[in-house]
Amino acid sequence: MFLQKIKSGESGVMLYGITPPKVGTATERVSEIAQKTLLRVSTLDIDGLVVYDVQDESARTKEERPFPFINAMDPFIFASDYLSGLNVPKIIYRPAGKFSTEELSEWLEKLHESDFYPVFVGIPAPDFPVKTSLEQAYKIWEKHQNTSVIGAVTIPERHEVLQDEDVRILNKMTSGVSYFISQCVFNSDYARRVIEDLAVSCSNKQIAPPTIIFTITACGSSTTLNFMEWLGIHVPDQVKEELLAAENMLDKSVSICLDIASQLTECCIEKGIPFGFNIESVAIRKAEIEASINMAQAISQMLTEKGVRKSIIGENVEILPILRNPASF
Repeated sequence: MFLQKIKSGESGVMLYGITPPKVGTATERVSEIAQKTLLRVSTLDIDGLVVYDVQDESARTKEERPFPFINAMDPFIFASDYLSGLNVPKIIYRPAGKFSTEELSEWLEKLHESDFYPVFVGIPAPDFPVKTSLEQAYKIWEKHQNTSVIGAVTIPERHEVLQDEDVRILNKMTSGVSYFISQCVFNSDYARRVIEDLAVSCSNKQIAPPTIIFTITACGSSTTLNFMEWLGIHVPDQVKEELLAAENMLDKSVSICLDIASQLTECCIEKGIPFGFNIESVAIRKAEIEASINMAQAISQMLTEKGVRKSIIGENVEILPILRNPASF
């Protein structure tokens, strides 16, 4: 189970990440999207499903967004009302700064009752008005620390510039954070430097390292590539050239992603950092979503072959009828 693997520092954690449908999507259409998600994800050997809380990050950069931002429905509602048929733990993202302490406390209670696990994320821009700081949010969560785990985000690109991602990670660990999900990795060197520096910092302080879960996503078009770079994902020039020159960009990107996953696996094993992967598709194109499913299967198999993961297919994945609470609409 996800909870036990994080608490014990077991490597080989496998997650799959999705974004809820857009706000205003008809109920029938939301049900259709959920059913397709259930059918796809039920084939995967995963420990949990990540459901993102989408934020408008336009204020983070002066670059024009490749396409307009559209709010998505609440990830907790989508997971609890539409994805209950997928019998795996749900990891729900939430920007703590957008909510009051009372709202977050109530939300955490609902999460705990559902056996879901939170990942608190920061504000999208420095001047964003904050209702609750991350430190306050972690403090609210503390009452659940014996029966839950809480996650945070790590950004290899930030470490390349500020050289302090290991310090940020250790600081959040003092607040109870035990696992970190990275921004999409397309530069393995950046991610490896985080691993190496974190290993040194943990060794110097004589503390057990947290679990680092690397997000991996395919890139099937120049539009997706532009959006990834707008999000702050660093794609090395050589990799970008290879993708743009490829006869089939999607196939090429999958090959690159699988190589990155293999490199990070070897690095984490060598440095003694518990690790895992979160596979997602940043695009909504069917081909890219299907590629993400194939990657999740390939990476899970790779981890099993390397002896860092025991397959759990058939143990905790079971398609059940979709349950919805009409009162939530």
